[in-house]
Amino acid sequence: MPMTKRLLAPLMMSALLASSAFAAPSSEQLSPEQLQQQFIDSQSQQGFSRTEVQQFIASAKFEPKIIEAMTKPWEAKPWYKYYPIFLTDDRLQAGLTFWRQHETTIARAAEQYQVDPQVIVAIIGIETKYGKVMGNYPVKDALYTLGFHYPPRADFFRREFGKFMQLVKAEQLDANSTLGSYAGAMGFGQFIPSSYLAYAVDFDGDGRRDLLNSADDAIGSVANYFHQHGWQAGGLVALPLATTATPTAAVWSGKPLNQSVNDILSPEVALQTSVDLDISQAAMLIELEQAQHSDYWLGLKNFYVITRYNRSPLYAMAVYQFSEQLRKAHASQ
Repeated sequence: MPMTKRLLAPLMMSALLASSAFAAPSSEQLSPEQLQQQFIDSQSQQGFSRTEVQQFIASAKFEPKIIEAMTKPWEAKPWYKYYPIFLTDDRLQAGLTFWRQHETTIARAAEQYQVDPQVIVAIIGIETKYGKVMGNYPVKDALYTLGFHYPPRADFFRREFGKFMQLVKAEQLDANSTLGSYAGAMGFGQFIPSSYLAYAVDFDGDGRRDLLNSADDAIGSVANYFHQHGWQAGGLVALPLATTATPTAAVWSGKPLNQSVNDILSPEVALQTSVDLDISQAAMLIELEQAQHSDYWLGLKNFYVITRYNRSPLYAMAVYQFSEQLRKAHASQ
């Protein structure tokens, strides 16, 4: 028996070395051509012919400027430089005009999906300034470039490239003329293809889910997105904190909420204004970098839902603060 053990050990080691030598390479180790073959295989399993997929890839262009834009996102700015981009009087007035023009539709979406109307209006305003800035990058080229030439997130964008192919077929979009952001988001609410397929609704009743041209469909779809991600109508979103020392709780890092209100508040970290609050509920600590110091906020479940639309806490805070400006201004009209 001892002899058997001594013989088995080197045999097992040889087998392990052999298996690792023939292990499938990661996507980052594959060339764009190899990734394209993988993509063709994957899309063929989704009901597309290999010829269709090959032609779809062949008609897409690599655009270096998309890589450059991807590496310099606005969310990389500190808060004090970030919020002035979005919280402007011009955007507020555009939001109030949009709300007046689509009052009935917004009210219907808010009621049907149980989402506060000011949040629907804020999202569309932050994303595209109510359809005025929907992006000028061909969506196909953006997703192709990032999916096959941007290793840090290539797997994600390659999947979105495949979803865009499905979307073009499902909604009869023109694959070559559909424009969007450098990340392949499109329409009034800047939905990426997977979100378009999953959450877009035909809210104007014309038989199509058209987020590129129908403000009604965009309004309903944004509301549905928030509803599906757990928005609590009338619920608190975020509360400013008064601090006499640097908080000891961890600043939110983008992961699912794993702290409670009670974990964050302390004698040194308190609410600026007293609010009745269930201290056992899930919460996050938000840090906003100002020029000379940091402000801290308590984020609740609704704030987390906004980050399902865009993972940046700066984005979510801009949406929330803009929604409050809209709510107050609309109520005073």
